[in-house]
Amino acid sequence: MTESNTQLPAPVAKDQSGRRRIWPLWLLTLLTIALLVALALWNWQQWNNQQALQQALADTREDVSRLDRMYGDSGSEQSERLRALESKLADQRELIATQQRQIDHNARELLEAGNRTRTDWLLAEAEYLLRVANQRLLIEKDIRGALAALEAGDDVLEESDDIGVYPVRQQLAKEILALKGIADVDRTGLYLTLEAAIDSVNRLTDDALVHERAPGFVTRADEALGDEAGGEPGLLSQGWSRVKNTLADVVVVRRLDEPVKPLLSPDQSAYARLNLQLMLEEAEMAVLRGHQELYERALTKADNAINDWYDDTNPQVAALTQTLDELQGRNIDPQLPEISRSLELLKARLEGRRATGNGDNSADGEDSGDEENAS
Repeated sequence: MTESNTQLPAPVAKDQSGRRRIWPLWLLTLLTIALLVALALWNWQQWNNQQALQQALADTREDVSRLDRMYGDSGSEQSERLRALESKLADQRELIATQQRQIDHNARELLEAGNRTRTDWLLAEAEYLLRVANQRLLIEKDIRGALAALEAGDDVLEESDDIGVYPVRQQLAKEILALKGIADVDRTGLYLTLEAAIDSVNRLTDDALVHERAPGFVTRADEALGDEAGGEPGLLSQGWSRVKNTLADVVVVRRLDEPVKPLLSPDQSAYARLNLQLMLEEAEMAVLRGHQELYERALTKADNAINDWYDDTNPQVAALTQTLDELQGRNIDPQLPEISRSLELLKARLEGRRATGNGDNSADGEDSGDEENAS
């Protein structure tokens, strides 16, 4: 037993030191893995932070651009408002300067007014009246108003007691006499008459239009009855009246010795009334403008239209025709005289008084004495 045991191979002892050397490697691996995970987490966090910063930077840039646009628009609006205020300020300055010049002018006028006499005021009033007369006659063709203004101016010149206005009053007398020799045109009356004629045209019915019973269309029964009109009514006339009632709608004779008037449809009758109304309105405009040729032409056309389209036996048509005939003889544009010579003479007199120091000394002395006595 001892020998056998001695012959067996000796047991090998296990290497404990190898196991002891492996665990630091595992520890290092674990630390590396943890470090890598931590580094990955840190990188992911940094990336998120970078993305957030970029987004914040983009938002900041957008806000800055929006603020720039807003402040840019506000700046332009402020500039426009500033320019508008400057323009308004310039206008206000110009207005103030104008008012200052007007005040200075009024002050000079007041200072000069203190040196004016009663005659100067009367001559200025007469000049104004003569200007009004010329305006009434030349622009408005108002003969009556121009005559009244001239007569009022002559009365003022008479009150002035200025010997230098004698030529003016002499010319005024001629002009007043010339105006009195002109027949005044009653434009208001003519216009109202034409308005009444237009209203009469609007009231015309279709019965006033040309129809078969109008002149130019005569029945045989009417001719037979007309032949017996000179005799006394008898059996023959009664018989003809009965026959007439029977044959009036059957036998119609058209006479060729009178102009034939065409029949109108309802639409044409409305057109005829409108056309006639326009012609009368044209005559009204001619009255207001004082255009004699246009006035006569419009009334002639209206009269021809009535003769062509309407029955002259109708009372309304006959009255309208008579009215137009009366209006055609009116003169709405008489020859107007020249009345500006007196105004020119008065202006010359006023300029002469200003140049010589308010006129003659004798006249001024008389006026001053009159003012002192009046006071």
